[in-house]
Amino acid sequence: MEKWPDRLSDKLVSNLSRAASAVKKAKNAELITHIDADGITSGAISDITLDRLGIPHKIAFEKKITEETIERVNSSDADLIWISDLGSGYLSEFKRSNIVITDHHVPDPKFRRSQTSIDQFVEIFHLNPHNYGVNGSYEICGAGMTYLLSRTIDPNNIDLAYLGIIGAVGDFQDNRYSQLISYNRIVLDDAVKNGDISVDTDLRFFGRESRPLLQYLQYASDPEILGLTNNRDNCAKFYSEMCIPLKDGEDTRVWDDLSPEEKIAVTDALLNKVSEPELRERMYGEVYSLPKFDPHTGLRDSKEFATILNSCGRYDDAETGLRICKGDLSALKDAERNRSDHRRNISLALSYVKENHLVRERRFIQYFDAGSEIRETVVGIVAGMLLNSDSVRHELPMIAFAESDDGVKVSARANRELTDRGLDLSFIMKKASELVGGYGGGHNVAAGATIPEDKKEAFLDIVEDLVSAQLI
Repeated sequence: MEKWPDRLSDKLVSNLSRAASAVKKAKNAELITHIDADGITSGAISDITLDRLGIPHKIAFEKKITEETIERVNSSDADLIWISDLGSGYLSEFKRSNIVITDHHVPDPKFRRSQTSIDQFVEIFHLNPHNYGVNGSYEICGAGMTYLLSRTIDPNNIDLAYLGIIGAVGDFQDNRYSQLISYNRIVLDDAVKNGDISVDTDLRFFGRESRPLLQYLQYASDPEILGLTNNRDNCAKFYSEMCIPLKDGEDTRVWDDLSPEEKIAVTDALLNKVSEPELRERMYGEVYSLPKFDPHTGLRDSKEFATILNSCGRYDDAETGLRICKGDLSALKDAERNRSDHRRNISLALSYVKENHLVRERRFIQYFDAGSEIRETVVGIVAGMLLNSDSVRHELPMIAFAESDDGVKVSARANRELTDRGLDLSFIMKKASELVGGYGGGHNVAAGATIPEDKKEAFLDIVEDLVSAQLI
């Protein structure tokens, strides 16, 4: 395993200091951030930071950077624009000074710092891990970069580090090694030091705090457990044979209700059902809890907290997620409605793709076109879940299409084995979309694009050529 950095690079520390000075000097500001868990936590960190500085500001949540967003940034009369979990892919489009970008997506290769045209110089404070030799897919997220700036502005903002961890977990940055590494670890250490995060070693399935024991195993999917995943009766039999009661009186038990002895017994039995070392490592590793939140609220486990935020953002209610991040727990009632809608829509979307046999294969890619049947904000989740299931080929990248207001939304997902061989979906989405009159970007393992409606086949042809060139 690679050696993990134990401190920030000197160059990043210097750039953080310069950006912090620019933020503190601002008379007013506009914040722009993404709608997923990483974006909402990024926005919350920047929002709270400016609140504490007493700088007037407003915040906007965006699904993606569009031409309208770029125009709004360039024409804004705000003293400062702070863009988080977005923006790096469009650096060359920004024509004004005093922009701060805290992002982790692959930067725009056309951008040269401080210059956007032959006769126009601008000052953009671009804080992105890729600028410092750090991978933005799994070493630090947008919220983490935003936290590093907030902490530089005021060390007392250490109490916001836990939001950086929720953003990282929501962005699946702990999946590669079954724990957070590198710069994420620096953020994690701050959150632990401040008493906001506790780190344990445990099963890493979703739902430790919220799912009844039966569902905790029944819906275990990363990895799937042969004979238990999607088999409720076998899960009940498993617990019965282990003498693990499913209820405590009238109350249904969840995983974190089990005693340490019960957890050890069940964990050992489950690990023995998985022979491949890699799958065992995915099943068992670090988990991150938030001890200051009450049990069974959905906020005590970092994955569940992130899922609540995702459900808000993907159903046009990122503001509710922001309220939760800022401590307004009355917003949980609204969030629960979003979460219920999210679970139902994800389940229906998966069933729709599978029952209608939508997945098609080419030599180097597989794809499906959901049309208007799946929301553009969740089609990427569906693509990722399909890729981790047994219903499709794992060795092919998954490309998913869904209708959106400004064309066709494309989501691309790949397994880690492909990115280790050189696959870079961020480059592919950006290049292929530009060649058909669209735009895109993201990470090597997960990326997206927006393209014209009549260019899907041409786009797939280009994507396949690019994938084959990278993997052969």
